[in-house]
Amino acid sequence: MTHNSQPRVEAVPDVSAATQPDTPPSSDGPLSAYTTLRLGGPSGTLTVATETDQLVTTVRNGTAADQPVLVLAGGSNVVIGDAGFPGSVVLIRTRGIRVVETHADSVVVRVAAGEDWDNFVEYAVTNGFSGVECLSGVPGSAGATPIQNVGAYGQEVAHTVVAVQVYDREHDSIRVMPPTDCAFAYRNSIFKNNDRYVVLEVDFRLARSTDSAPIRYAELARTLGVETGERVPLRQARDTVLKLRAGKGMVLDPDDKDTWSVGSFFTNPVVSQGEWDRLGLDAPHWPAGDGDVKIPAAWLIERAGFAKGFGEGRGVAISGKHTLSLTNRGAGTTAALLDLARTIRAGVRDRFGIELHPEPVLINCSLDR
Repeated sequence: MTHNSQPRVEAVPDVSAATQPDTPPSSDGPLSAYTTLRLGGPSGTLTVATETDQLVTTVRNGTAADQPVLVLAGGSNVVIGDAGFPGSVVLIRTRGIRVVETHADSVVVRVAAGEDWDNFVEYAVTNGFSGVECLSGVPGSAGATPIQNVGAYGQEVAHTVVAVQVYDREHDSIRVMPPTDCAFAYRNSIFKNNDRYVVLEVDFRLARSTDSAPIRYAELARTLGVETGERVPLRQARDTVLKLRAGKGMVLDPDDKDTWSVGSFFTNPVVSQGEWDRLGLDAPHWPAGDGDVKIPAAWLIERAGFAKGFGEGRGVAISGKHTLSLTNRGAGTTAALLDLARTIRAGVRDRFGIELHPEPVLINCSLDR
């Protein structure tokens, strides 16, 4: 991503807590301290916002000073260039989870943008609130989840979000947006790659039940030993999802370099039914709505010749646990990571004629040279 002279906010869809969340902030140090990839160069200035008012004021002041502004929470779904970010970086560290509505069969829970997502899921499971249990182990900030429309194992936050409170930079005002205004789509929303909004709080409507929502994801159902559509106890669903994610290197572990990543680097491509028929692939697939077909990017990457561990020796590599995860092996650079991504993207394009698209937001860097 190349920066121009216009001030803006990069609304980063983080889905993971920072690799070193307790690292004292320093404008002299690299932003790699606040990203799960452990990559990224220095910032111009760095501010930690622990209160919502402080967050809004800092962004407003950056705009008034004609500075580009990067709002960063968990740093898990962002790739920051080796040159860093020359403007103002705001680290969101707001906290808070509270029930704001109680009904016979549901509750509405309001969560601060900087609250750790998995802490919220644990809170919901412990209190018998159903609807986000299959999103266990998705590290990161709660405020980031609607930006990316985070989803895993058959659930996505669009199923439960009822309101998103944002700072609207265009009108310099606080605004509450219902789901109909959020334009939720597959790993996307109105907030992604959009300078206008800074997420402050998110409201989730959850069922009052000690059982999970119906299990939709076939792999999870098989592991649980149930049919798709059945329910299981909330705790059983959470524990099983955590084990599945850990086996794929998708639960952060500072001692496991397979987790030094942004999770899935590429989204699963969606093609028309006609294109699917033309490809003639004997591949796993599932309906994507409007007659389209979704194909697993990991399957395409593997069949294009890129195995787990590909790239070792460059400081970056495909994870040894999951083909869709590109990792920093400890001595990597953003440039090397993007070169690896380009190699994979070109290989899939040459083999299948399908273009892969990155899932994370790229800051001061690009896949297109």
